[in-house]
Amino acid sequence: MPDPQEPEGAVAATGMGGAMDLAASEATTLERTPGGPDGTGPSAPARSLWSDAWHDLRRNPVFLVSGLIIVFLVVISLWPSLIATGNPLDCDLGNAREGSSPGHPFGFNEQGCDVYTRVVYGTRVSVTVGVCATLGVAVLGSVLGGLAGFFGGGWDAVLSRVTDVFFAIPVVLGGLVLLSVVTSSTVWPVVGFMVLLGWPQISRIARGSVITAKQNDYVQAARALGASHSRMLLRHIAPNAVAPVIVVATIALGTYIALEATLSYLGVGLKPPTVSWGIDISAASPYIRNAPHMLLWPAGALAVTVLAFIMLGDAVRDALDPKLR
Repeated sequence: MPDPQEPEGAVAATGMGGAMDLAASEATTLERTPGGPDGTGPSAPARSLWSDAWHDLRRNPVFLVSGLIIVFLVVISLWPSLIATGNPLDCDLGNAREGSSPGHPFGFNEQGCDVYTRVVYGTRVSVTVGVCATLGVAVLGSVLGGLAGFFGGGWDAVLSRVTDVFFAIPVVLGGLVLLSVVTSSTVWPVVGFMVLLGWPQISRIARGSVITAKQNDYVQAARALGASHSRMLLRHIAPNAVAPVIVVATIALGTYIALEATLSYLGVGLKPPTVSWGIDISAASPYIRNAPHMLLWPAGALAVTVLAFIMLGDAVRDALDPKLR
C-alpha cells in the first residue's frame, strides 16, 4: 500500500481549464524547473528593463555594427596617431589639390595638407562636440523637465512657455546670429549654443515621462509612507522615466555632429586652425569638379559618423520601448 506521504502522482493544470496526472518524478522536476520545463513560465526569474534591453541589444546586428563603428571613432579621436602619423597642419603648396599617392591615400587639399590626416584628426572635434552637447542637453533638459513634471503648477506653466519660445527659434538662424560675434576657435561656444537651443526637446520628453511615472502605484505608496520629494524623484521616478531621455539623446548626438559641420561650413562654427570636417567641406566646395577627393572624404566620414549614432539610437529605442516588441 503506498505511503500517504509519498504521492504516486500529481495534478497539474493544462492551461485550458483542465488538469492532467503527472508521475511523482515528473511533478518534482516540473516544480524545480523555473517556470516549467522550458524555463519561461510565470515563476521564471524576472529581468529588469535594463537587463532585458541589454539582452535584446546583444542580438541586434544594427546595434553591433553601429557600436563597433562608434568604438572605432572614439579610439581614433582619443589617439589619432594610431592610424595617422602626420601633422594635419603640415602643408606644402606644391602638393595643392593633388590626388592620392603612396603614403597619402586621400590626396591633398587646396593648401597642400594631407586629407587623410585631417579626416582622422577631425574625428576628435566632431565626437567631442557631439558628446559634450548631448550630455549638457540631457542633464539640463532632464532636470528642468523632471522638476516641472513632478511639481506641476506655476513652475510647469512657466517652463512650458519658455520651451515654446525656444522652439520658435530656427537652429541654423540662431547659430548664425549668436555665433557670428564669437571669435574663439575652440569647441565650447558651439557646444554652449547647442545646449542653449537643444534642452527644450529633452525637457518635454522628461516632463512627460515623470508625469506618467509619478502616477504609478509604487510612487503613490512611497508618498503615503512619507517619502520625501528627493527620495521619490531619485529612487522611484527617475529610474523609470530616464529611458525615453536616453533614446532621444542618443539619436540627437548624431544630429549635433551634423549641426557642428553645418555651422562650420557656414563660417560661424569652428574656425581655423581647428581641424574640422565642416571646415574642410567648406574649403573644398569650390573645387568639387577639379578635385572631388577634397570634398568626398570628409563628407563621407561625416555621413558614416552621423549614421552610426542614429542607428545606435534606433537600436536603443527598440530595446527600451516595450510597445515596439
